Amino acid sequence: MRRLWRLLLVWRSKMEKFDVFLCHNSQDKPAVIEIANQLRANNINPWLDKWHLRPGFSWQDLLEDQINEIRTAAVFVGNSGLGPWQNEEIKAFIRAFVNRKCPVIPVLLPNAPQKPQLPRLLEGLMWVDFRQHDPEPLGQLIWGITGIKPDLPPLIPNKPPGEEKNKSPYQLKIFQFQTAQISLTSALLGFVKKPEINRIPKNAEYFTQNLPDGVTLEMVAIPGGTFIMGSPENEEGRTSDESPQHQVTVPPFFMGKYPVTQKQWRAVAALGKVNIDLKSDPSYFKGDNLPVEYVSWNDAREFCDRLSRMANKTYRLPSEAEWEYACRGGTTTPFYCGETISTDLANYNGNCTYGQGQKGQFREKTTEVGIFPANPFGLYDMCGNVWEWCEDGWHENYINVPTDGSAWTSLSSQRKLLRGGSWYYLPEDCRSASRFSDYLDHYTYGIGFRVVCSGAARTC
Repeated sequence: MRRLWRLLLVWRSKMEKFDVFLCHNSQDKPAVIEIANQLRANNINPWLDKWHLRPGFSWQDLLEDQINEIRTAAVFVGNSGLGPWQNEEIKAFIRAFVNRKCPVIPVLLPNAPQKPQLPRLLEGLMWVDFRQHDPEPLGQLIWGITGIKPDLPPLIPNKPPGEEKNKSPYQLKIFQFQTAQISLTSALLGFVKKPEINRIPKNAEYFTQNLPDGVTLEMVAIPGGTFIMGSPENEEGRTSDESPQHQVTVPPFFMGKYPVTQKQWRAVAALGKVNIDLKSDPSYFKGDNLPVEYVSWNDAREFCDRLSRMANKTYRLPSEAEWEYACRGGTTTPFYCGETISTDLANYNGNCTYGQGQKGQFREKTTEVGIFPANPFGLYDMCGNVWEWCEDGWHENYINVPTDGSAWTSLSSQRKLLRGGSWYYLPEDCRSASRFSDYLDHYTYGIGFRVVCSGAARTC
């Protein structure tokens, strides 16, 4: 009878063709299943023991007959150790892929250790790293399996019904955008190195908050995660207030896709007063889609209070940790786009340079939001244009700072945090770790803000 069942199993395997064998530790199965579902949504058929291994049989029964048909193997590494690599039979199967010169792709799961261990036969192979956002790991995995690099970000399927309890209470949509990376070419014939800007397609989730008079506010879902806040001592332009570097774990939240615009400001300023009066049109530079400026920290807080009361949600200024985490978008370089920055990517004083970057345009005013590429999280104008208020009071360093992503507040602090640089500041002020401050009742044509709202329902 067992022989009959094995023949039936082999017959079924001949009928169904698989694109990739997913090898993993059983402790990491939930994360692997999620990636397998994403592959299926992109027309890739993975072999996964939970789906294709009949009770009473071993994976060898199927793979012995499929080994010459499956064209790729993906080896998943998480925080549960190597697991199946102690099994010599699995090593033999992977070695068969290597000997056939088929792609064998090491895949680091989101919870993989900082320095993961791989079997010797996989050393030197290019990883796909789901611990980071850039490059897009799912797209990289699909490229490795199919040999075809996706032109657009891969489709991320909805969660299955059993996971509805984790679904965001907001009606989320997906938007596509381009982020940018700067690479520096080697100097040739004595010429100065010229930065090359690479555009990378990505997608992100967001919801739309309706404001009065048909105005809307788009809020991007920022996945929770852990990052290193502050700057290393060798980072150009850094100051001592960016020390010491420290690890911070930030819960999921939503953040405004853009700095608050003048059109959005007018819509909310027309709502009823909560604590203080607001000018309807305070900005020095005028334009519906220009960022609002000439607003103090107190003004920005009043905006959040009025918006919260109207929307029945809690809108607020970001904590400094949330702001830097969102600005970095999973990167560790001085700027989200790399080791330098360009006025093709942000609005700052282009008469000055950073690192091996070049001089650019000094526009001498604010620019409309969204005209430059977004960062890897889908946020625009996080570098330059206007400084952005944060909730935190000013502290001269990070000693005793909260590590849970919350704001470091002080009732006695009259100075509040500003982040991001502005149109008339230097490129080094646009670094992800750069800090500035001003009095909570002060305003100028270089200071604006963006809002956050708690509740994005995922982590990375």
